[in-house]
Amino acid sequence: MTDLSDLRQIVRDRHLASEGPLLDALAADHAPNAQTRKRAAERGAALVRRVRQNGRPGLMEVFLAEYGLSTEEGIALMCLAEALLRVPDNETIDALIEDKIAPSSWGRHLGHSSSPLVNASTWALMLTGQVLREGQGMAEVLRGAIRRLGEPVIRVAVGQAMRELGGQFVLGRDIDEALSRGRKRSAQGYTFSYDMLGEAAMTAADAAHFREAYAGAIARLAREAKGQDVATNPGISIKLSALHPRYEVAQRERVMAELVPVVTELASAAAAANMGLNIDAEEADRLDLSLDVIEAVIADEALAGWHGFGVVVQAYGKRALPVIDWLDALAERHGRRIMVRLVKGAYWDGEIKKAQVEGLADFPVFTRKHATDVSYICCAARLLAARERLYPQFATHNAHTMAAVLEMAGGVEGWEFQRLHGMGESLHELVRSEAGARCRIYAPVGPHRDLLAYLVRRLLENGANSSFVNQIVNVAIPAEEVATDPFVALGSARSLVRQPEALFEDRHNSLGFDLHDPDALAEIEASRAPWRGHLWGETGTPVASPFDPADIVGHIEEADEEGARAAIARAEPWDAPAEERAEVLRKASDLYEAEAGQIFALLAREAGKALPDGVAELREAVDFLRYYAAGAPALEGAPAGIFTCISPWNFPLAIFTGQIAAALAAGNGVLAKPAEATPLIARLAVGLLHKAGVPQSALQLVPGAGGTVGAALTSDARIGGVCFTGSTATAQRINRAMAEHLSPAAPLIAETGGLNAMIVDSTALPEQAVRDIVLSAFRSAGQRCSALRVLYLQEDVAERMLAMLYGAMDELALGDPWDLATDIGPVIDARAREGIEAHIAAARAEGRVLKELAVPGQGHFVAPTVIRLSGIGALEREIFGPVLHVATYRAEALPKVIADINARGYGLTFGMHSRIDDRVEQAVAGIEAGNIYINRNQIGAVVGVQPFGGEGLSGTGPKAGGPNYLPRFLAPSAPVAGTEAARSADEGALQAGLDRLKGQGGRPVAIHQMQGPTGESNRLREVGRDVILCLGPGAEAARVQAEIARENGAAALTVCPGGDVEGDLPAEALGRLKGFEAVALWGDEAAQRAARQALAARDGMLIPLLTGPEMGPRCRLERHVSIDTTAAGGNAALLAQSS
Repeated sequence: MTDLSDLRQIVRDRHLASEGPLLDALAADHAPNAQTRKRAAERGAALVRRVRQNGRPGLMEVFLAEYGLSTEEGIALMCLAEALLRVPDNETIDALIEDKIAPSSWGRHLGHSSSPLVNASTWALMLTGQVLREGQGMAEVLRGAIRRLGEPVIRVAVGQAMRELGGQFVLGRDIDEALSRGRKRSAQGYTFSYDMLGEAAMTAADAAHFREAYAGAIARLAREAKGQDVATNPGISIKLSALHPRYEVAQRERVMAELVPVVTELASAAAAANMGLNIDAEEADRLDLSLDVIEAVIADEALAGWHGFGVVVQAYGKRALPVIDWLDALAERHGRRIMVRLVKGAYWDGEIKKAQVEGLADFPVFTRKHATDVSYICCAARLLAARERLYPQFATHNAHTMAAVLEMAGGVEGWEFQRLHGMGESLHELVRSEAGARCRIYAPVGPHRDLLAYLVRRLLENGANSSFVNQIVNVAIPAEEVATDPFVALGSARSLVRQPEALFEDRHNSLGFDLHDPDALAEIEASRAPWRGHLWGETGTPVASPFDPADIVGHIEEADEEGARAAIARAEPWDAPAEERAEVLRKASDLYEAEAGQIFALLAREAGKALPDGVAELREAVDFLRYYAAGAPALEGAPAGIFTCISPWNFPLAIFTGQIAAALAAGNGVLAKPAEATPLIARLAVGLLHKAGVPQSALQLVPGAGGTVGAALTSDARIGGVCFTGSTATAQRINRAMAEHLSPAAPLIAETGGLNAMIVDSTALPEQAVRDIVLSAFRSAGQRCSALRVLYLQEDVAERMLAMLYGAMDELALGDPWDLATDIGPVIDARAREGIEAHIAAARAEGRVLKELAVPGQGHFVAPTVIRLSGIGALEREIFGPVLHVATYRAEALPKVIADINARGYGLTFGMHSRIDDRVEQAVAGIEAGNIYINRNQIGAVVGVQPFGGEGLSGTGPKAGGPNYLPRFLAPSAPVAGTEAARSADEGALQAGLDRLKGQGGRPVAIHQMQGPTGESNRLREVGRDVILCLGPGAEAARVQAEIARENGAAALTVCPGGDVEGDLPAEALGRLKGFEAVALWGDEAAQRAARQALAARDGMLIPLLTGPEMGPRCRLERHVSIDTTAAGGNAALLAQSS
């Protein structure tokens, strides 16, 4: 008997195997011979012709033939179907219908379809679109009147159309209705496997609901299970992720203790009824956990003698065949016959995106459709050879696949075909009636609201141009092409998918660490275990762990003011050629990855970072090194000289490294001052950079107190520039010190805090929105500058959304950041904890705390908390911890919400969940924030994909990890001689001029489509600042400044002899005037210093002084928009090109 553990290891080894060699091995071991393949292709083509000639195509085939994913209308219908039936308020329903129907060209589809129902739908959609589409003049007035009168009619008609569409693919709203509707097919000889619709469980209440639904369905189906053979009786499919709210590898201990008894209980009920129970397939990162659950359940002696336990295997997965081998051995060990439903696979686009995002070594799935077809046929051959212990169930709507199975099977005994309800009817009836093959219908059951995710997934899978379902009714495609032999087609099929490592054209993607793979987790643990009790440094100031303050992680020798001055004296620019600097930075990135174990250990112990956060931080640091290395050779200009880099404790490796790498890439010398709480990880990073080849004189670590060391490093005339991440107040102090002591042209690159908001309207999918809210607000214990602080919920869905949010929060695990199961670690220290707790206590005293979790008994933990708020205006300051403030709004008040967010003056991140494009565009155009996220979480910006940084009170720009960052580390132009002073300008006239120009800047300048993973849109927009004050000196300089400003999207006001305002402006007036966002002054150093000091003395946002002709980029603001284009159910673009 084959050892099960050995087979499990083979499964794991195949997880990310190289596609080409794996396919070669599959074909060599399991492909049918050439004669069988030839007969299969001929039989498949004959089936296609028969379906076209004699069969009646189902509604799905006809619908997809007309509205495939290559049409705007098909995608619009998919989006409408995905959202409409969950929206409770009429205003949003009307807006959604208009958004999806009005812009599309329905008329071109009229009369094209062979189906009267599809043609009738097209006619209705065309009329609706004409009513909703805006016209001009009298036509606009008439249409407006029709629209007002017709909205209720349109609303009802479109809603009913969506329900009719859903009814084609869902057998019944409950099990009784499904049984009733299935009687006709049962009488024809079909059997059914019932699936209870719904998303994966987010909460314990969700899991309990599904458990009851499955148990109730089994009890009802037991009365229908009258056959002696389990294969002749109805069955049920269950989804493990629906039965546990944390069905993931990180929570394996919980899953095995809590879920296995539930599944065993359901299996026992099915066994008692002699019916089948199938464990449905999940995403690839859950496969290993699913096999653990399956092995535990099937070993229960109470199930002995029952042959109805079933498992779904996805042929697109590279592990499919070894999973079948393992199931065969498992059946042999327990003396059972296991049902195996073989499917192509349901999450292909998601698996591709996930592997790219996580930087995996390869994909867990095949990247070409023909490769999946080859895998399916090889798996089918393996199943047919094991019919003694496995009962094959071939789920397919593909004529060639069915023909291949029929040719290989040598008879119709001991296996069956399966199809989805509403699809493949003609093809399966042809095969059932003529070949005598048994057929089972996979039948979804549930209310219409729950069918939408399922429906959209089916539309996506089968709407791509390469899909068999799409092609079978298209007579323009020859039958032989539709039923082509995939073994032949595979030779010419080229994958269009970028490998994770090669995601970026100019650099290697950072190495990913698969936290769902037991082998990868074992490697991580082996690499960090030696550092579990390590002491990093034995002399100096002790550094304690925030999880266990008694754990001294190490010691650091801190500098004082004298030491800081000495470091400045030793510092030298890095004068190596740009290519050499780039190569050293790339070598450092490799050293970082080689030290992953030590880095993960130190991040957990010193910074309290859970393992997923540690992985993300290491990868971001590596990305920074490689991104800036790639940009270094293209830089033009001399370095600024010596740069002070002051980094925060919340990203003690990534931000620390990013600042240093950018300064070094430009050729500067760097004085790196880490946060006082996290100097040990900084010391390790500097050591690796030195090891890679950065000279000691070009990079010095200067740890110490901000008030002494930080002050010294930002107030010395020898410093050429400062890069800082931290609080707005500290940035103001640094700016004033620089204005007093440094060159007035010395750059300050500051990224500061934010009051970050998210808006969720009633079209949002609650499960997606809550997932992203929890991540955005509570991951990293809320200690991210990008974290969500204020959530606006549309009042129509607030109650349901909050209930789900509270349930999801209850599933969070607080604890030791070293443990994989921990979701949330401690805040950084006692001072931080006390400040956050004081804010929560004040809200509690006012009765505004809506939800609060418990905390562990040790460490600096703050309970994740939800607090009611009237709006963002009521939040006095940024609360840097796991605290979410919630406000509600009415749909029509969206513009006011946007205005209220902007009024706070911060502009770092903003999020929105909505399916209405017009609302999204309204928010994107209106929000003044550096990073905008749509239908996704609002944390975790990726270097070079989502350049990060804010505006207003949230920072100076340019964005870190973006195309404009490196040039800011170059030396500015030298000051020019001033002109003879003119009379002072009239401040009243000047203020009036500024007031007149308000709102006239902010014009778009450029849009950059950023590289990145599939399934996302990442666009960097550059817009002009609003108003720039151009002070010359002199008329010619002021004229040139204004010209540059206007070319870069800003409005400009010149103040000079003969300018918009006559005269010269005294520097002190810059402290009094309002309504400008930058000042251009190319005068002598004394004049520039006076101006910079006056600007630095102001409260509020940091206003830059533009000191030379290279000011163009600084006249602009950068705003990045990241959209999850898969949020409505999948990646239509990727699926449409999958062949």
